Amino acid sequence: MRAPVRCAELDELEEKLAKQLAEVRAERDELAAAEQVFDRVSEQIADERASASSVPAQVGGRAVMLIPHRTSDVEENVLPPDYQRFLAAVRQAAGPVMARQVGERLGADVTIRSKLEPLRGKLVRLDDRGWLRKPPDGRFTHPPATGCR
Repeated sequence: MRAPVRCAELDELEEKLAKQLAEVRAERDELAAAEQVFDRVSEQIADERASASSVPAQVGGRAVMLIPHRTSDVEENVLPPDYQRFLAAVRQAAGPVMARQVGERLGADVTIRSKLEPLRGKLVRLDDRGWLRKPPDGRFTHPPATGCR
């Protein structure tokens, strides 16, 4: 009589352990996916800091900004090539454009927020330095040729 009771106990324990194992495996899969996202975002942030930093660089022993302020004596060709492409995309638009539209024009995958936000940051940097204008509606436009804001 004792054997059937023990078998039932073992069956119940087996079912409980199988459920716990499935939960552990699901959590492990989620953790692996989160680690991949973290690694991608970390790499992207490191690349952004390295390539688009406004920290002055050294040229001929003098500190210069990688994205200089726009003035009448500073030409667009002093900007890094990717920033020149951003300006060209805004200039070619029929009117003010959102960052997403600039990304689409440049062939970027704008459906992924982590790809769009660095582009938006660079466009804002161009606005901060006078190369673009960003009115309160969040669209970007090319300022007049005089360099006035």
